[in-house]
Amino acid sequence: MADDPKKTGLDRKLIALTEPHEVQSWTQSLGCTPDQLKEAVKAVGNSAEAVRAYLKKQ
Repeated sequence: MADDPKKTGLDRKLIALTEPHEVQSWTQSLGCTPDQLKEAVKAVGNSAEAVRAYLKKQ
């Protein structure tokens, strides 16, 4: 079942690269490209906090 884009909460703590609306939302929020987002998730996992920290160091 697809992720509901209207739901929030725990969804904002994890990044789901399989959901196009989440990739778009996170790239806008973090100021990065989809490729940078994918690289960060691959490096540190899908925790939004870890991805944010990783991108700040780049």
